[in-house]
Amino acid sequence: MADQLIPRREMQFQLYEVLNTQSLCEKPRFEEHNVETFNAVIDMAEKMAEELFLPHNAIADKDEPTFDGKKVTMIDEVKKAFDTYRESGFIAGHFDYEDGGMQLPVTIMNACAGYFLAANPSTTAYPFLTAAAANVVKHFANEETKQAFLPKMLTGDFTGTMALTEPHAGSGLADIRTSATLHEDGTYRVKGSKLYISAGEHELSDNIVHLVLAKIPGGPAGVKGISLFVVPKYRLDENGNPGPRNDVTLAGLIHKMGYRGTTSTALTFGENGDCHGYLVGEPHQGLRYMFMMMNEARIGVGYGAAMIGYRGYRYSLEYAKDRTQGRAAPKLAPEDEATPIINHGDVRRMLLAQKSYCEGGMALCLYGSTLIDALETEEDTAKRTEISQLLELLTPVFKAWPSEFGPKANDLAIQILGGAGYTREYPVEQCWRDNRLNPIHEGTNGIQALDLLGRKLWQSEGKGLQVLMARVSGDMKAATTPRAQALAAKLKPYLDQLGGLIQQAAGDLRSDKQAVLLTNASCFLNIFSACVVSWIWLRQANVAEQALANGASGQDGDFYEGKVAAAEYFLNWELPLVKRDIEVITSQEPTCENVKASYF
Repeated sequence: MADQLIPRREMQFQLYEVLNTQSLCEKPRFEEHNVETFNAVIDMAEKMAEELFLPHNAIADKDEPTFDGKKVTMIDEVKKAFDTYRESGFIAGHFDYEDGGMQLPVTIMNACAGYFLAANPSTTAYPFLTAAAANVVKHFANEETKQAFLPKMLTGDFTGTMALTEPHAGSGLADIRTSATLHEDGTYRVKGSKLYISAGEHELSDNIVHLVLAKIPGGPAGVKGISLFVVPKYRLDENGNPGPRNDVTLAGLIHKMGYRGTTSTALTFGENGDCHGYLVGEPHQGLRYMFMMMNEARIGVGYGAAMIGYRGYRYSLEYAKDRTQGRAAPKLAPEDEATPIINHGDVRRMLLAQKSYCEGGMALCLYGSTLIDALETEEDTAKRTEISQLLELLTPVFKAWPSEFGPKANDLAIQILGGAGYTREYPVEQCWRDNRLNPIHEGTNGIQALDLLGRKLWQSEGKGLQVLMARVSGDMKAATTPRAQALAAKLKPYLDQLGGLIQQAAGDLRSDKQAVLLTNASCFLNIFSACVVSWIWLRQANVAEQALANGASGQDGDFYEGKVAAAEYFLNWELPLVKRDIEVITSQEPTCENVKASYF
């Protein structure tokens, strides 16, 4: 059975037919690139993912890292894959030429990332976290700290982590207790504990650079007093090489349901009072620095969820074509041959659902990636502002929707495989376990709902929403074929209701109904996200319908017909499911707000 990751036809469609990514080559930042260089990098990513990452995905899940009290040990294949990845320059792919990077668009780098995430999300976490940490160091650290750590992070000689969570404080970062006290040499002494730190200890690199949130004594209370520090596993000697061990201790490994190949760690800083940390940027601005990088991180989480979902979808599709069971009308006699299960209507329903979730999530997050590239290359100030406002508004959707529906796709893949899907001999159960982490990563989906309804909708007097609706309206007008027009007509009443709900929410937030509204914020996120993803599917259907009108046939014709069918499925089957959420918001339904803890 084929164990395909992402079909190149799908990637080409998303990048060049829907998103027109090739137009980025007209921008000065990317003028040395063209479609050929883009495709060459994607070719390399696909080959590496299939040959070095995919084969040990199940092995790393079974033989997860161990800690003997002194050293973390993991299977050899992880380091081989990591070394090849870093030596190929992928960690620095988006970074400037002057930093040693390839200066590629975020959209292309995320296209590459899709292959690694589908093949092996656990091993992929090590370089991905390093790139994210390096991005923070590049943008906000002083020149001395940058020169000390950034070059070796971009080559993968040093890896990176984000150390935010503490045993008593997860999303509530205002309550962190880790402290950083200024020392006479200008560095800080960091003391505290961090929990669930992915890639916090391993032997893959010469050093590990932790980005640690901590409070400087005497600073403002709450989140306004949080600062950011570079805290390496090893302090550097006079030549910039790893020197004495810093006072960072692995308290133990945490054993997760999925992502088992990525070390999840409990770390202690300053147990012996000698943990050196280097302030990033200005004091008390740490959370702002971290959250300025959060757009890309949240898109990455959503995209990863879509890609893990996609792998399960592709496997269940191949299984459904090969597995025979039962008979399909009109050949129902016992002597008739058993039919592949894809010929059963309910199996096709589950495949269409997976396709709509995964390709919808993929298209959504790649669209978000284009906004980052546009923000980086647009010279017109007014247009830059519009792009920034749209990116801010949609970020909760980029993170939450795919991370909600990617695991649902994996659940359906298990169902299609039947009893086989529930066994470890087949890959789809691991996909589900790995993917189940994504609704929690980078702020739970409930927090994304509060962020959208409580903040993002109203930023800049709602300008982001205006930009979004203008773009949606443009794509609805571009629906010129009967099938595309039917999709636009299906979406319109939900958009109208969404507009009414936003007006109601504006009033509720200023009234005694505020608590009820925010308690039901997940319902609003469901409605808003369903409308956004319906628009994303309309965009794909418009392109597919135009190709069919221009005479696409054979395999190409089938590809485009599949796109339109998935769009029709989503808008006719999935979008109407938000009617319950619309009723909850409209009626200001109070049950979840009124229930008391003592009732449980």
